[in-house]
Amino acid sequence: MSMSSRILSICWLLVVIGLSGGARAAGPDGRWVAEQIRDRDQGRDARFDVRMRILDSRGGVRERRFTLMLKRGAKGEDRGLIRFSQPADIKSTGLLIWKHLNAEAERFLFLPAMGRIRRIAGGEAQENFVGSDFSYEDIGGQDFDAYTYELLEGDGTTTDPSGATYKFYKLQSRARDASAPFPTTISYVDKESFVVRHAERLDRAGQRRKTYDVQKLAKVQGFWTALAATMATDRERTRTELVIDASQYNVGLTEDDFSRRALERGGS
Repeated sequence: MSMSSRILSICWLLVVIGLSGGARAAGPDGRWVAEQIRDRDQGRDARFDVRMRILDSRGGVRERRFTLMLKRGAKGEDRGLIRFSQPADIKSTGLLIWKHLNAEAERFLFLPAMGRIRRIAGGEAQENFVGSDFSYEDIGGQDFDAYTYELLEGDGTTTDPSGATYKFYKLQSRARDASAPFPTTISYVDKESFVVRHAERLDRAGQRRKTYDVQKLAKVQGFWTALAATMATDRERTRTELVIDASQYNVGLTEDDFSRRALERGGS
C-alpha cells in the first residue's frame, strides 16, 4: 500500500515492501498488479493532516482530525503513525504500525484514557477503526502475503465520482485466512498511477459489504496522492469521509518518530 493510498485507503491502503525481481514471460497477472500498487514511489517519508467525517444512518455526523506519518524502511520495514488531535474525547489516541517483509504487521493502539498501549491482534485487523467505516487494515495496510491475487480484467475503462474517465486493472484479492470477515476485495486500479480508486469488500457469503472510492486524486510534489476518499458500509448505511488538508513528502522523519515511546509521548 503505497504511502498514501494504504490509509486512504486514506488512505495508505497497501504499504510498500520492495520490488520483486525477475522477468515475466506473459502479460501482467494479479500478483504483478498488486506489487505495482505496493511498490509505487511515494518518497522516503510523508506527513498528512486529515479530516474524518463519520456519517450514521440517521444523518448524524461526527468529525475527527488526525495526523498521519509514514516512513519507508529498508527491506520492507515500513512504519506508520496516526495521532488524533480532535475531538477532545479521543485527543492523543494513536495507532502505530510496523510493517515487516516476511511477517505479520504489528499494530499498537494507544488509549490515553487508559494510559497504556494495546496490541491489535491479527484477527482484529478488519474490525472498525475508532468507530469509522475504515478498518485497522484499511488504515494501516494489509499484509501482502496474507492474500492471493487474481487479475479479473486487464484493460477496463470507467469513470470516477467526478465523471473523469480512467483505465483500470480489475484485481481480486483473497485472504488466505478463510475466517476473515471480509475475505475478498475487488479493486479497480488506475493503470497510470497504480492507485486503488474503487474497491468493494465482500463477506464470506460473497455479498458486498463495504465500498471504497477515491473522490480526488492529484500529484503532490510529484507523488500521486488520494486527497479525498470515502468508505461506505452497505448494511448499516453508514459512511466515512477522509480529506487531506495538508501533505508533505520527504519530511526527514526518523525511526524514533515511530517507536512505542513516541506513541506514548503523544498522550503526555
